[in-house]
Amino acid sequence: MKSIVDFRVEEVRPCGDRAVLLRLSAPGAMPECLPGQFVQVRVDGSKDTFLRRPISIHWADSAAGVLWLLVQLVGEGTRALSRLRAGDSLNAVMPLGNGFSGLDALRAAAAEPRPLLVGGGVGVAPLYYYGAWLKARGVEPTFLLGARSRDLLLQREAFEAVGRVFVTTEDGSDGERGFVTQHSLWQRERFTSVHVCGPSPMMKAVARTARALELPCEVSLENMMACGLGACLCCVEKTVRGNVCVCKEGPVFNINQLTWPV
Repeated sequence: MKSIVDFRVEEVRPCGDRAVLLRLSAPGAMPECLPGQFVQVRVDGSKDTFLRRPISIHWADSAAGVLWLLVQLVGEGTRALSRLRAGDSLNAVMPLGNGFSGLDALRAAAAEPRPLLVGGGVGVAPLYYYGAWLKARGVEPTFLLGARSRDLLLQREAFEAVGRVFVTTEDGSDGERGFVTQHSLWQRERFTSVHVCGPSPMMKAVARTARALELPCEVSLENMMACGLGACLCCVEKTVRGNVCVCKEGPVFNINQLTWPV
């Protein structure tokens, strides 16, 4: 059930110089949020920002009314969000979209699921919640995180508290040098599913790797969104069923639903 919630900002924590972590609290219990879903937040105090901004749910405790958003600073809207302070209010429509696979789907593929969660840049945001959600249900996640350099790795300590973490950096400043698809983990271990969020080229490369290994794979698309409800047709993606709105049918899709090249 979708709701409009006025959150109180509890903390705005810088994550490097390109992202912030917003810790929010609701006045009471908020709607249940599933990993992979997102919210549309209203940006107040910015004369140049009229539309709400879609932000992945980084972590949520619905009963306690707690929500975390990891926000990349890419434009005036997100920079306005970074200027929020403790005690400010943030209005959000939530929860929106469809999330990652649940336990039944994972166990249909393997009796003992071994999911690999692959994230690049701020695309790691929804994977933390998914990993924590899986761990709370007895499934140990493995994270493979990629960034251009060590200083652009986000929330690493938080991920390490949830599951095993492996890293690639393009400059070799942390983990293995290269892209996430080049990490030796793909050859060393066998996983039962792959779940991805990040830049489109990275997700397509991971999708090709997963197909080559015959692994079920789902990706969280980050198409430009305006309404978040499937009305504006801003986020249309071509699929095997025709064009669909990512905000309503996704943002998470099995790669077999998409028309990406193999």
